[in-house]
Amino acid sequence: MANMVNQCALHGGMVFTSVHGLTVKYFCQENSMGNPLRNQLLKAGLVNTKQVKKVEHEKHVNRKKNKGDLEPPAESALQKEQAAQAQRTRELNRQRDEEKRLRERKAQVRHLIETNRLERDGRGDPYHFVENGKIMRIFVSKEMVDQISRGQLGIVKFHDSYEVVPAKVARQIAERDQEALLVLLAQTST
Repeated sequence: MANMVNQCALHGGMVFTSVHGLTVKYFCQENSMGNPLRNQLLKAGLVNTKQVKKVEHEKHVNRKKNKGDLEPPAESALQKEQAAQAQRTRELNRQRDEEKRLRERKAQVRHLIETNRLERDGRGDPYHFVENGKIMRIFVSKEMVDQISRGQLGIVKFHDSYEVVPAKVARQIAERDQEALLVLLAQTST
């Protein structure tokens, strides 16, 4: 047996035996795992066979313990990371969608104002209103002042200026961007 182990070490884990004139090749149990680092450590004398067997036994016990688990720890960590990445992706997509909807609403408001704003009379009567706690004014004709007072026209903010639009358009603008609508009084019939 000792001769067989020595032959095993010499021939890289294989033993050749001659039986009735035939050469038979055996694989040694010691090297069946095919761990070249273990063999080198054993040959160099850095570890002994008792230490190697102890480590193999611990590996075997760990494999048996993990066999009962539905998922190996590495896979569950990978799945957790993938789930976290998917959640981050969903959140980014939600934010992008929200930003896109906001841009679309702003574009709709801009289009409504540009296509429906009424010409103002720069030398007309001032109409005073409140924006963010400050009293502002816009110059419009006398007819527009009356229509604003009766709720037939509204005042909206467009970039850094103010525009007068029909009440129907002012309500559409308020649906898309409440902050853009500055003045829209309740309609009164005259």
